[in-house]
Amino acid sequence: MSKRLTLILGGIRSGKSSFAQELAASGDRILFVATAEPLDTEMEARIRAHKESRPDHWNTLEEPLEIASALAPVLHCYDTVLLDCLTVWVSNLLLSSPDFETSRRDIPSDVKDLLDVYRKGDGSWIIVSNEVGLGLVATTELGRVFTDELGRVNRLIAAEADIVYFLAAGLPLRIKG
Repeated sequence: MSKRLTLILGGIRSGKSSFAQELAASGDRILFVATAEPLDTEMEARIRAHKESRPDHWNTLEEPLEIASALAPVLHCYDTVLLDCLTVWVSNLLLSSPDFETSRRDIPSDVKDLLDVYRKGDGSWIIVSNEVGLGLVATTELGRVFTDELGRVNRLIAAEADIVYFLAAGLPLRIKG
């Protein structure tokens, strides 16, 4: 498998993670990067279901915020990295400060750092994210900031990606590459 960056976009429960796992299964040394934290019982159940759906021989890196710095030292150990998902990561970044309005992170800079790590490695990456630009405009400032930031993040990753898929109802549509 030659090095490539694949972005998988879609709505909630569209089949993105399952499709990403199918693609990643062709790798030999696979690292699953998980961004979610078990902050409530519902999320604990989601995380448990995701863990159970992955093969036992895959390694997992749980990192809610500093993905680039966590990946950099272990990158050479894997030929495939599956990052699931940017949506939760962006949410984590926005909420990492008690006052998101006055002390927001430079999220595009975080994405550029992540892409720099990808460029330095030899392995393929598969990145999962939600497409939130097809819905209603959020009624809260935080909701609007989140959708704006995730839209920017998705565009940055898609511009670099070799392949981009959009999933709807479990059906992948290849929209780039």
